[in-house]
Amino acid sequence: MTSKGETDHAGWREDVIDPTQETQETRLRRLKIRCWRRGTKEMDLILGGFLDARGAGLSGNELAAFERLLRENDTDLYRWVSDPSARDIPADHGPIIETIRAHHGMA
Repeated sequence: MTSKGETDHAGWREDVIDPTQETQETRLRRLKIRCWRRGTKEMDLILGGFLDARGAGLSGNELAAFERLLRENDTDLYRWVSDPSARDIPADHGPIIETIRAHHGMA
C-alpha cells in the first residue's frame, strides 16, 4: 500500500481519486479501465470479465476489497486466482479472490 501522494507499483496515484466523491457509475467505469489495462492479457480477461459481469452487483465493501486487490501485481494475482492451492494469499484478499474464482468456474 502507498502513502497518500505516492504512486503504487501499477502507476496509480491514490490521492488523485477520492472514491467517496464519485458516483457508483463513475467508480465502476474507472475500475473497468484499470481491469482491462493491467498489462497481462490473462489478468485483463479475468478481472475485466469479472467486473463487467458482476461489478454492478457488488456491495460497497466488496467493491472496496476489489479495488484494494487491483493494487497487487499481475504475477501474484494470476497465481492467487488460478491456483486453488496458493497459500500466500493475503487474508483481506481471500473473500474477493474466492468470488472471482467462483465467477470464472475456478473454485
